[in-house]
Formats: sequence, C-alpha cells, structure tokens
Amino acid sequence: MAQVLCHLPKMKDERLLVGLETSDDAAVYQLNDDTAIIQTLDFFTPIVDDPYMFGQIAAANSLSDVYAMGGEPILAMNIVCFPTCLSMDILTEILKGGADKVTEAGALLVGGHSVDDNEPKYGLSVTGIVAPDEVMSNDLAKPGDALILTKPLGTGILNTAIKAGMLSEDAIKKVMNVMASLNNIAAKGMKNMGVNSCTDITGFGFLGHAFEMAKASEVSLMINSKDIPIVEGTIENANMGLVPAGAYNNEAYLEGKINFLEEVPTYMKDILYDPQTSGGLLISLGKEKVKDLLQFYEEYLPTDFAVVGEVIEKDDFYIKVK
Repeated sequence: MAQVLCHLPKMKDERLLVGLETSDDAAVYQLNDDTAIIQTLDFFTPIVDDPYMFGQIAAANSLSDVYAMGGEPILAMNIVCFPTCLSMDILTEILKGGADKVTEAGALLVGGHSVDDNEPKYGLSVTGIVAPDEVMSNDLAKPGDALILTKPLGTGILNTAIKAGMLSEDAIKKVMNVMASLNNIAAKGMKNMGVNSCTDITGFGFLGHAFEMAKASEVSLMINSKDIPIVEGTIENANMGLVPAGAYNNEAYLEGKINFLEEVPTYMKDILYDPQTSGGLLISLGKEKVKDLLQFYEEYLPTDFAVVGEVIEKDDFYIKVK
C-alpha cells in the first residue's frame, strides 16, 4: 500500500495538519483555533470464528488511529461487506461487537454502508477531535528519546495458528483480549506526559511502523529485541513456521533498511516483521518522562508494555536491532 500511496497527488491546504506525506495513521484537518478533526478508516476479513469478538477487534483496530494521533473518537460509521448466503444473525453479532467497542470508547455509532460481497469484511470510518497544538504524529521523534511499546507483539502469528487449529482455547482468549483492548489508556498516559511522537502498530508490523517513524523524523531507532513484549505462545508457533505471508512481505519491503547488529533469532525477526491486528502504540518520549509514564501504565494499562529501544542520530540504517 505504501508503494501505491506515494504516487497519489499531495493535497496542499494550510488547514491540513497531517496528510499523506509522512505515512501517518490518520488525516488531521484544523476547523478553528481550538479544534481539529481526525479522520480514519479501516476494515478487514474475519480473523476469529466468534463474530461478536471479530466485531470488537475490528472496531478497536479502527479506533486506534485516532488515539495514535492524540485525539478522542467522537463518531463512527460501519463499513460492511457481507455475503447473502450467510445468516444475518452472524452479521448482527459482528455489528453488536463493533457497537459495544465504540460505546466503550465514548463515541457514537451513527450508521454506515454495506455491500454484498463474497467474503465478510468489517470495520469503521472514525472521526475524532484534538486540539491543533496537541496533535501527535510520527515525525517528531528526537535523538535521546526512549521508545515504549504499549501492547505485546505476535497477533499475526497467533491468528495464523488459530486458522491452522494449532492454538488452545485459553491461548485464543488471551490473544483476542489483546486485540480487542482499546488504546485509550495508552493514549491518555501519552498525552499526560507530553511525548514527542507516536504511531500505532498494525499491518506493516513493528519494524514497518518504526521505519515510518524514523524516516519521517529523520532519525534512526535502536531496538532491543530482548525487551520486546510478546503474546504468550507466539515464539512456539513462530518456530513451527506459522508465520503469515504478510510478515515476509514486510521483510521484503524493508530490505536494506534494517540492520541486525547481533545474532537475532529467526523467530524474533519473524515477530518484528509480523503484521499486527489492533496492535499497541509505539511512543517516543524524553527519557526524563519514562519513569512517570511507566508508573501510569503499571497502574492502569491492561496489556503488557515495555521500553524497547531509543532514538539515535540518523545513520546509514533507519532501524538497528540488537
């Protein structure tokens, strides 16, 4: 998708605070001195058998971009593709899951659009608001910043394991809870601390989104692979080869941009390239603020989190991994 977007015309308007240029998470348009709107959308095919949980995960994933931009979601609209050969009860459960997640986020679900399709797809178009001087973007990471990841990695690998029937019911529940968790608390802590930069980790994988942050900020990132939080069961399934094709696509796209400084295990490389569904936030902030943010997350954040690296001066590689 990044290869396609780079060919689109760049929109120029003094009120467009964030557009296509930095491959950021959403667009931001200033309405007046006090308010800017955040606009985003996302949808995908089912990744779990439970339609209600699928709706929850898809909605959380769509809402995440607003949180990554430092905003508050206010309105959401359903995007639905659904085959007429399936029971409408399944669609009802998907929409209930999405509606409940939107309500949890404090936003309003106000309609949407549906089309007949051969394969179910669901997601949201989301509108959020943010003060113009509080917009978060992926292009302001500064050398000396620490990097914090607010959710564990591995959802793509574990979704592959689910499809192969290789994951226990307990493990399925754990990974579904990670994907269905909103990034609202992570975003609240981020805003309270006044961090420098942020992006959410989704289909481009941890390294893909980290690369976008590094490139947009004109810095390099040093990643400590041993500190990366990982969803339980991910390593075992990666070692069995249950790695989605998207991980290899991400690796191919990032060829020549990542420098592995040490002997990083193959499973860890797979995890770092693994496309995430409804992943966490990658936050860049001054090291003097790290302790307070970690204390906030320790008390309120329901997902695993960690300091995973630091921002350094721009080097020959945008990302270095050790």
